[in-house]
Amino acid sequence: MDDSRRNDSSQMAELLQPEILHKGKDSTSLVACSPSSSEPHSSSEPHSSSASSSSKRPSSSSEHHSSSEPPSSSSEHHSSSKATSSSSEHHSSSASSSSKPHSSSETPSSSAHPSSSSAPSGNGERDVRSRRVEGDEAGRTKREDAASSCCPLNDLKRLPQCDKRLGPLKFSHAHTVLIDVAAFNYGKGPLPQRGRDMWHSNFVKSPCSPSSFMIKTGLMKSPTQTMRWDVIYKQLSALAKKTAASVNDVKDAIFKYNPKYKSQWSFDALSSFVEVIPKEENNFPKLFPKIAALALKLPELVQKGIPLLRTGHPASITLSQAQISCLLANAFFCTFPHRNTTHHSAEYHNYPSINFTSLFGQWSQRKKEKLRAIMYYFKVVTDENTKPKGLVTFERRCLQGQAASDWRNCDEKPPKLHVATRGTIETEGTGLLQVDFACSSIGGGVLGSGLVQEEILFLMNPELIVSRLFTEKLADNECLIVTGCQQFSLYSGYGETFEWAGPYEDRLDRDEWARLKRQILAIDAVNYKHRREQYEMRRVMRELNKAYCGFRQDGYNEPDIATGKWGCGAFNGDPQLKAVIQLMAAARAKRGLAFFTFNDEKLKQGLQQTHHLMVTQGTTVGKLFGLLENYCAVQQASGGSHVELFEFIGNELRPSRSQL
Repeated sequence: MDDSRRNDSSQMAELLQPEILHKGKDSTSLVACSPSSSEPHSSSEPHSSSASSSSKRPSSSSEHHSSSEPPSSSSEHHSSSKATSSSSEHHSSSASSSSKPHSSSETPSSSAHPSSSSAPSGNGERDVRSRRVEGDEAGRTKREDAASSCCPLNDLKRLPQCDKRLGPLKFSHAHTVLIDVAAFNYGKGPLPQRGRDMWHSNFVKSPCSPSSFMIKTGLMKSPTQTMRWDVIYKQLSALAKKTAASVNDVKDAIFKYNPKYKSQWSFDALSSFVEVIPKEENNFPKLFPKIAALALKLPELVQKGIPLLRTGHPASITLSQAQISCLLANAFFCTFPHRNTTHHSAEYHNYPSINFTSLFGQWSQRKKEKLRAIMYYFKVVTDENTKPKGLVTFERRCLQGQAASDWRNCDEKPPKLHVATRGTIETEGTGLLQVDFACSSIGGGVLGSGLVQEEILFLMNPELIVSRLFTEKLADNECLIVTGCQQFSLYSGYGETFEWAGPYEDRLDRDEWARLKRQILAIDAVNYKHRREQYEMRRVMRELNKAYCGFRQDGYNEPDIATGKWGCGAFNGDPQLKAVIQLMAAARAKRGLAFFTFNDEKLKQGLQQTHHLMVTQGTTVGKLFGLLENYCAVQQASGGSHVELFEFIGNELRPSRSQL
């Protein structure tokens, strides 16, 4: 899906990287700080007494705005920056660049507290300064009172703190495990689970399936039917034996088992990419054979059919990271059958593309940086010393029945809330359930020209791309939760300014099932062609149910949520309405919420004040639902003029003043 149809909201332009702050006024080294550490500290947002664990990790800080989301003021614009290493951590040369701290709008005002070293020169000046201090203190007290219901980021529950007892790894009718469970639980690691191929509409049709055939033709021979894997094996084996392979070698191999697309597919992006990358980084001729060798391990690593995560069927799949890398190597070499067209009559028309053909054609600067991230991933997973050895779980959840309708009678109160003006959600620093502002087709344009929040997330965590192989388009009452995916890269910029910024060493702990303690939630917002469409209760209900589907706990000990202006970029969502919707969904799910507004100070202040009013008035989710019904009626009757939701809620909830 191209950018014109995507939610290119830039409030989460740097999902995985921590903020960059100087250690001290005169220090030349930089350290990564937890998201809470760079926020202004007030009584509602005290400074954490202990540094985030991410302060020891490499980071990248870049917050470029998309054209659809300008900063709320020029003083709030954060300069872009490349990945920066501290004195104790070194990245590749491409990962290092300048990084600027937050602007003064993100730090407490110094005018309210004059320095003792600059004493006033006279009583008159002292009186003026005293009055200014009193005024500033009064204003600050008022702001703190308005936001006093909010909490510091460190007060929210993190994934490492949940300590959820998983017990032994097990499979069920709704949980497919592609590794040998008995061997894994006995400590033998992630060995492949034996099984049988499933050439069936409810399963991924494997490239190495005995049921996959192709027709071979020749000038002097009549057409013959042959097993497609035999052709794939022959071509990739020849590549794997080379010490170095060219893009033409890759292209010729792919066309041998995809002959019908020879006149349709272009490899100009891949060719140009190899030509323009500097020699010190350009190891691709040696890497292509390694990727081919990895792809050939498919019959060995994936020995049973992979079920599809179909619409309307809650289910989960757990794979090893080795299996994922092998599947992605096959996607790189475009081996998956029946997956090369999205025509409405095609078998997999309701699934995202998985073969990398669209990534290899139509050269652009975007494609260059995307390929740098993808090729670095393959460099890591094809090296015996660095290839990952954990597990990843992909879970499709569905919201059904009474859970999707009973908003009016919900008596839950507002959830614990932290609001920040930054756009960065650094999951290693927060450990929260990270919301991916997804398309209904998972991954959006990651294999095409798209390069906003969702695509960047998938490029930094390429294991997410494999979800496109088996995840059908999300319905209005569905979400996808991925547990355990690994971050491999850093980045800077956003959209046209996006750049791969070097390697990232992921040091998160693993749970009992060898999954990294990272969770990513994919929920898709409605794309409103006309902004006023969202002020219909049926639309509001859809977004409430979608958010609640993702936020709802599957147990009693799950982390709180990190989110932002969901669907408020090219999808034309109203930030205040989306904030209230997510607040209600989090309350009903009994989970705290960290809301990142990406430099939107007005939204931050408004959300803090509205939340405080809800808390002090004991407002329930059911009460808020009634207010949303009234608000939508007002919007529909307003004849084009806009009424702000926070103001409307404030007028409805504040006690009326005495007229005496």
